[in-house]
Formats: sequence, C-alpha cells, structure tokens
Amino acid sequence: MESYTYLLLLAIILASTKAFGLLTEKVHLPQVVGALLAGIIMGPSGFGVLQSTDFLVKTAEIGVIMLMFTAGIDTELEELKKTGARAFAIAVLGVIVPLALCGSLYFVFFLKELTFYNLLKAAFVGSVFSATSVGITVETLNEMGKLKTTTGTTLLSAALIDDILGIIVLSVLTGLSGGMASGGGEQAAAGSLDLGAVGFVLLRIVLFFVFVLVVGFVAKKFFEHLSEEHWHSRRIAVWALAFALIMSYCAEEFFGVADITGAYFAGLILCNVSRSRQFVAKKFTVASYMVFTPVFFASVGMKTNLTSMNSQIFVFALCLIVAAILSKIIGCGGAGKLVGMTNHQALIVGIGMVARSEVALMVAQKGINAGMIDPVILPAIVLSVIASALSTPILLKTAVHRGPELE
Repeated sequence: MESYTYLLLLAIILASTKAFGLLTEKVHLPQVVGALLAGIIMGPSGFGVLQSTDFLVKTAEIGVIMLMFTAGIDTELEELKKTGARAFAIAVLGVIVPLALCGSLYFVFFLKELTFYNLLKAAFVGSVFSATSVGITVETLNEMGKLKTTTGTTLLSAALIDDILGIIVLSVLTGLSGGMASGGGEQAAAGSLDLGAVGFVLLRIVLFFVFVLVVGFVAKKFFEHLSEEHWHSRRIAVWALAFALIMSYCAEEFFGVADITGAYFAGLILCNVSRSRQFVAKKFTVASYMVFTPVFFASVGMKTNLTSMNSQIFVFALCLIVAAILSKIIGCGGAGKLVGMTNHQALIVGIGMVARSEVALMVAQKGINAGMIDPVILPAIVLSVIASALSTPILLKTAVHRGPELE
C-alpha cells in the first residue's frame, strides 16, 4: 500500500521552518537561522518528528539549485564595474584567508598526515567559509543609512565577486574529488597522486567554463528574443527553470562539477536579460521559498546531530567560530587597507563580510555528498554559520558608531 507520510513530513517542515523563521526575524536575524533550528529541534537531535527520506533528499537538492539560480540572476554586474579592482582584491583575500585558516584548523584537529587527499579534504572545509552572505550586512547598514556610501558599495561588490570566486573554487575541488573517487582516491589517501588523472579533471573544469560561455551566448540571445513579447508571461519562468535544471545536470554529469555551479551560472547568464530578469527572479523566489528552500534548510538541520558531539568536536566548533569570524576580518579588512581604505573603512568591510548563510551550507552538503567532509563535523559547521550570522550585526553596529563618519 502506498504511503502518504511524505505529505505529513512536508507539512511539518513548512510549518515549523516558517514559525521558527518568524521568531528569528523578530530578533533581527535571517529566517534561514530559524529554518536550521526547526530542522535541529524537529529532527533526531530534538523531538525526532522528522526523518530523512529519499523524497526529502531530492526536494532539498532542487531547493539548492533554485537558490543558486536566484543568487546568480540577482547578481548586479553594474555594481561590479563601479568598484572594479578594489572590490576584486578584497574578494580574493576574502576567499583565500578563510580557505587557508579554516582548512588548516580542520587538518590539525582531524587529519594530521600530509597527503594530497587530506589537503583536498581540508580545502573543502575551508571553502565552506569562503563565501559571504551579506543579507544581514545590507539590512544593518541600510538601517543606519550607510548602505549607499562608498564603503557600502565596495562591500556589496566584493561580496558578489566573493561568491563567484567561491563557486569557482568549489568547481575545482568537486572536480578533483570526483576524479579521485573514480580511481585515484586510494592512491591519494596513501600519499601518492596520479598527475594524469588530476590533469584530466582540470581539463574537464576548463571545458565546463568554455561550455558556459558558448551556451551562455546562445541562451542570452534566446531569452532576449523571448522577452520581446513574453517578458511578463509565466512561460519565460518555465523556460528559465528548465535552463537551470539542464545546466545543473550537464555540470554534474558531463564535467564532474557541482550541480549548483551550473545553476549559479545559469542565473548569471540570465541576469543580463534586463527586460525579464526581475519577473523571472520573482517567480523563482516564490516557488523556491514556498516549498523547496525550507526543505533544504530543514534537512541540513536534521543532519546536524548535536547528540553526537564529543569534547573534540565541541572544541573544534569553538575554534572554527573564531577562525570563521577572524578570517574574513583579516582577509577582507587587510585587502581593504592594501587598496587604500582607512583603518575604519577596512574594518567595516571586514566585519561586513563575516556572515555566512545559504552558500556555506550548500557547499558543506556538497562536501559531505562527495565524501570530502565528515558528517560528524556538520554540527560544528552549522554552529559556526549561526554564530557568524549572530555576531555580524552586533560587531558592525559597534564598529560604525565608534569610528568616524563613513564615506
């Protein structure tokens, strides 16, 4: 007899994530924190009402794809042009420093033996904390009337570039881990490395970006033509969803790159179709946040089994929280100082880039699926994401009020 339990599970997820999301929003935190807490409390760590099923896994994956497509289509390329090299320098160090610091921390705690395979696993953990979520920063600066300053604009542009660089890093790491899984993993784990296999993986990644350029040119022309008469029609949103799913499939199936990378670049391609861009983004946002996105965040919360945390994981979590916060302040703030910002401006930029959210959780999930991140440390990652979200508005308001007027 067919079971309809999945309907009840879906209803519980939607209701609980919305309820907890509203509660966290009341204390000026993003609803994603509430959705994570809902998964933790309703999952195995709490009441045990929610259990992972194949239906929820597939639904969560679609949620990730839709989230990344929306992030891509919301990218403001004009903002990137305005701030140019300054924002790029901040974004580069904003990726490198967390990658190195958080990855090294994981290596010291759990790996210790210096092999290429272990370095790749450490890099995967570091990449989780490379991406920035500036939603909290935008809300805080806007509340204080500082969003439209030069510092605010530079911060936003750096965050956009930061996400793009983070996705490229994820593409390379996913490709390398996929290559090892298909034959090089045991050698790499033992300390040796098949350079031919690595070269083939890197070639596939390069071919993926060539594929994106070619498909992007054709898709942009197609959607521009479609937008001439049907920019406000639901059919263009359907075409966009199909395009995002196809790009996700091709990325994973043919190039060994994470499906969310394909989805992100699908959105990035369509962000140039100005006439229908806002309409498509609006339709995606509604569909995503109605069903798919809550399931993704709840599923991450469900997998965060706090009861399995031992003293080592707890100490690692505390160290990871400190590393996650300091790495952005040092990396982005240091880069800001190098490109001519004042100490105060550089500090604001560094703090503004601290918050992590959706992308960090998605990268962590990809790392677990690829066998590069041990699920045991997921609670530490989730706690670090929540801590960064909690600390950003507090640190940002303190820094803005105690320094000179922002330009």
